[in-house]
Amino acid sequence: MGMLVEGVWHDKWYDTKETGGHFVRHDSSFREWIEPDQRARFPFEAGRYHLYVSYACPWAHRTLIVRKLKQIESAIDVSVVHWLMLEEGWVFNAEYPDAVNQAQRLYEVYKLAKSDYTGRVTVPVLWDKRDKCIVNNESADIIRMFNDRFGGNDLDLYPKDLRAEIDGVNEWVYDDVNNGVYKSGFATTQAAYEQSVERLFVALDRLEAMLEGKEYLVGDRLTEADIRLFTTLLRFDPVYVGHFKCNRRRIVDYPNLWAHTKRLYGLPGVADTVHLDHIKGHYYQSHRTINPTGIVPVGPDIDFGA
Repeated sequence: MGMLVEGVWHDKWYDTKETGGHFVRHDSSFREWIEPDQRARFPFEAGRYHLYVSYACPWAHRTLIVRKLKQIESAIDVSVVHWLMLEEGWVFNAEYPDAVNQAQRLYEVYKLAKSDYTGRVTVPVLWDKRDKCIVNNESADIIRMFNDRFGGNDLDLYPKDLRAEIDGVNEWVYDDVNNGVYKSGFATTQAAYEQSVERLFVALDRLEAMLEGKEYLVGDRLTEADIRLFTTLLRFDPVYVGHFKCNRRRIVDYPNLWAHTKRLYGLPGVADTVHLDHIKGHYYQSHRTINPTGIVPVGPDIDFGA
C-alpha cells in the first residue's frame, strides 16, 4: 500500500497517529463526468474509455457488476491488476496486463494522467484512451455513468423517483458498512477499533430489519444501493470476519442479509464478476501489517448459490 507524492512513488501505509488510531479514507482525486453532449470535454463514444479494476477490490467490483447488468461490455473494455499488492502497489504482469498503456504498475497510469500527482493510487479508474487521461476514479460516480451514459439495456439503477431515498441509504451504508469494515480492520488502537466495529454491527442490524419481508433496500426493485452493499456483504465472511476482526456475527447469521447476498449473486452475470481467489489472496497476503505471515485461511466454505 503506497502513494505518489509529486509524482514519486512511496511505499507508505496509512498514518493513523494524528487520528487517534482511526483509519481515514481520502476522497477520490479525479471526478470528471462523461456527458451525452458531444461538445463536452468527455462525450460518450463507444470504445473510447477503458476501465482499470481489481477483482479483489469491493469498490472496483461495483463497476464490473453494473457494466455486466447494463450489458455495456462492448462499450467499455477492462484491464485487471494482479491481486497481490505490495511495495509497488497495484501491478500488472503477463497474466494480467495493461491492455491500453502497457504499464507495469498502476501508479504509472496515474503519472501519465498527471505527472506530479500526489495521492493514493486506487481502483477503479475510468481512462480516456483518446486524450490519455483519467476521467474519474470514484466508483460511486462511475457506476452512475455506466447506468445512464453508456447505453445498454433499460435497467435503471438510479431511478428519479427513488434518488433521495437511495442517496440517504448510501450515505450511512458507506460510512458504517462499506468503509466501516476498513475502519475496523485498519484501526491501530483498541478504542478506535471498538468504536468502528460497534457502528458496523449497529448498521448491519438496521439493514437486517430493513430487509424484513423485502427483496431490495429501496422500493421494490434493484437499485445501486443494493449493489454498493453487496460487494461488502460478499467479502464479509471470507475476509472481514477474520482479517478485519469483524467477528461479532457473520452475514450467514443474518437471515435477510444472507438471502440478499445470494439474491444478488444469482442475478444474471454477477457470479462471473466474483473471484474469491483474488479476494482472499489480496487481503490476507497484501496487508502485511495485519497478517505478517501472509497465510490465507482455507475456509470458510460458502455456497452463495444455495
